Parts: sequence; C-alpha cells; structure tokens
Amino acid sequence: MRSVRPFASAALVVAALLVGAAAPAGAQQLVDAGGDNGQGGLAFVLMAVMVFLIGFSLLFMDRVRRRRAAQQDEHR
Repeated sequence: MRSVRPFASAALVVAALLVGAAAPAGAQQLVDAGGDNGQGGLAFVLMAVMVFLIGFSLLFMDRVRRRRAAQQDEHR
C-alpha cells in the first residue's frame, strides 16, 4: 500500500496542474493578431515560440527513446 500512495499523490498533482493549465484555454482569443498596436507581431512571436517548443520536445522525446533502447540492448 505504501508504493501506491506516492503514485496517487503524484497523479493528483499532475491532474491539478493540467486543469489549472487548461483554464486559460477557455478564452476564445488570447492574442488579437489583427489589432493596430503591433499585436500581430506578438502573435507571430508566440507562434514561433510554440513551434520551437514543440520541435525541441520531439527531439528530447526521441533522445530519451534512443537512450532507453540502448540501455535495453546492453542488458540483454
């Protein structure tokens, strides 16, 4: 029973973080790209940051996958 308790508490924390992070997604338009005050530039910068974050996360996940595959091959 002791090994389940840390897992359950970690799952609860992750669930709370996901709900908290999803709350701003309820807004229909966080950045107005059509405004006259240079907000189109902000929208572009935010999109570029998002694209780079997704790319880096894909590269990181591939690196982790390759390391695990190499470790499994060493143990065989």
